[in-house]
Amino acid sequence: MRVVAGSAKGRRLQAPEGLSVRPTGDRVREAVFDMLGSLDVVQGRSVADLFAGTGALGVEALSRGAAMGTFVDNDPAVLDTIRTNLVLTGLYARATVVQSDVLDWVATAPMVDVALVDPPYAFDEWPALLEALSAGTAVLESDRELDLGTGWEAIRVKRYGGTVVTLAQPAGPPDEKGTE
Repeated sequence: MRVVAGSAKGRRLQAPEGLSVRPTGDRVREAVFDMLGSLDVVQGRSVADLFAGTGALGVEALSRGAAMGTFVDNDPAVLDTIRTNLVLTGLYARATVVQSDVLDWVATAPMVDVALVDPPYAFDEWPALLEALSAGTAVLESDRELDLGTGWEAIRVKRYGGTVVTLAQPAGPPDEKGTE
């Protein structure tokens, strides 16, 4: 797996051996960042790579000009791989690597411009995650279409083989036209 575009384009990323990490493929990553690019929400912004795995999504965002990235995962071996990938790509100085359960982290995390959320496909705590998540835009990867509840609205939903990518933004306040 390689960085698709930006300052680290073509650099090869490491993946932890023997672990059940499912990195986002190059084709899906490229499509995700094309969507984000059309919204102009990455350049100079903050990103959080949640359930970070190899860190490929966050590394891609930093490579494409994100100002800073936070990588959150609870597995120490995975976090070592993320640190290695950040050093290999020259992006370590703009990154923070956090060992935490993602649900615990989002409960107290500051607002980020873009949340890149790619949990294991068996993850079933989407409602709690989405309720606690504070982001201007969220990229949600799953093996199925997600119920976003009332707090988020889908901007785009695309299927890539067995992966469904939902690009979402916080739902706006109810329309109050005509009320005083």
